[in-house]
Amino acid sequence: MQLRLDPRDVAALGRIVSAGVAVVACTGRPFPGAVPWVTRLGLQGPIVCYQGAEVRTPEGGVLLDHGVPHDLAMEVIRYARERNLHVQAYRDDRLMVEHERPEAHKYAEHAGMEIHVVADLDLAMGPTTPKLVIVSTPAMLEELLPDVRRRWAGRLNAATSTPDYLEFTSVESDKASALRFVTERLGIAQSEVAAVGDGRNDASMIAWAGLGIAVEGSPPEVIAAADRTIPGPGHGGIQQLADTLLS
Repeated sequence: MQLRLDPRDVAALGRIVSAGVAVVACTGRPFPGAVPWVTRLGLQGPIVCYQGAEVRTPEGGVLLDHGVPHDLAMEVIRYARERNLHVQAYRDDRLMVEHERPEAHKYAEHAGMEIHVVADLDLAMGPTTPKLVIVSTPAMLEELLPDVRRRWAGRLNAATSTPDYLEFTSVESDKASALRFVTERLGIAQSEVAAVGDGRNDASMIAWAGLGIAVEGSPPEVIAAADRTIPGPGHGGIQQLADTLLS
C-alpha cells in the first residue's frame, strides 16, 4: 500500500493551520506510526492514535489511555486463532504477533513499525492493550464484521479502518470520545468541530462533530454519518475544506 501526501493537500492544510484553526490528527495508527505523518503535515498539537484508545503529545506523553482489558483481548485472540486469522496486539508501542505471517509484514510496512514475534500473546500483553487488529482479505472482514459486532456488543468497539484491517478497541475508546477529550482540553465547543474521514473507524467522530465530512467513496455508514462529502486525497478535497472553514 503506497501512501503519499499530495503537495496541494499539504498546502491547503497549512492555510487552515495558519488561520489559527486547531488541527488534530485522529488515526488508527499506533503512536510510532502516526508521528512521521503528523510531522510531515506540520501539526503541533495532541495526537489521537490507536483508534482513539490513546491521546498523546508529539513527544509521546500520554494524555488519555483506554485500553482493552486483558481478558477481553484474549477473547478476540482466541476467536482469531480458531479461524486461523492473523491477529496482533500492542504493548509499550511495540507491535506483537505470535506468527510471522505475510499479513504481519503487510501491516508493519504500512504502519512503519517493527514486528515483535512472541510465543504467546497471553503472556506478552500487559493488563491492557490499546487495540487488537485482525488482518485479512476485505471479503473475509466484511463477513466477520457483523458477527464480531454482535459477539462483543457493549463490550468492544469493532470497525474496519482500511478494507483489510478489522480493529478492536475498548468500548470507551473510539475517535469520537478521544476527539471530545481533546476539544474539551482546548476549550472548543462541539458545534465548532469539523471532522473528516473515510473509514468505518471514522464514523463516530464524523457523526459527533458539528460538521461531519466523509471522503467520497467511503463505506455507506460513513457517508450516512456525514453532513457532506469531499473528494479524496489529491482531488481537491482539502482545498474545499479549507475554503469552507475559512469562509
